[in-house]
Amino acid sequence: MADSEAAPAPPILLVVACALVDADGRVLIAERPAGKALAGLWEFPGGKLEPNEEPETSLVRELKEELGIVVETSCLAPLTFASHRYESFHLVMLLYVCRKWTGFAAPREGQNLAWVRPGKLRDYPMPPADAPLIPALIDLLGP
Repeated sequence: MADSEAAPAPPILLVVACALVDADGRVLIAERPAGKALAGLWEFPGGKLEPNEEPETSLVRELKEELGIVVETSCLAPLTFASHRYESFHLVMLLYVCRKWTGFAAPREGQNLAWVRPGKLRDYPMPPADAPLIPALIDLLGP
């Protein structure tokens, strides 16, 4: 098939995620609850941007909704991104690191949470878009 006849590209979905890092250098991950796409897989907290929403503002909102913590945008440091084509859309995920927040992270959407050393993140099954983010976290935080 010639380039001009190629199938249309799927829509691009932009999402934000956060590697919350505690004082011991562990990263928080959340298990997708039953009933959601990719249920049972572990991911970095975050979510979709609302229309006309800036990535950092979206992440602050998502962390409050999912975990009940308050994060200032100035405490979010961009680290890396992942790009992955799923069957019906192409996901671009921006990953930020945060070491300072107010409150205690607690599951608010039925998910399980785990604080994990960066070198152990591969022990948790993750969606295809999340797994490529692990090497950048290991480079930053160590194993």
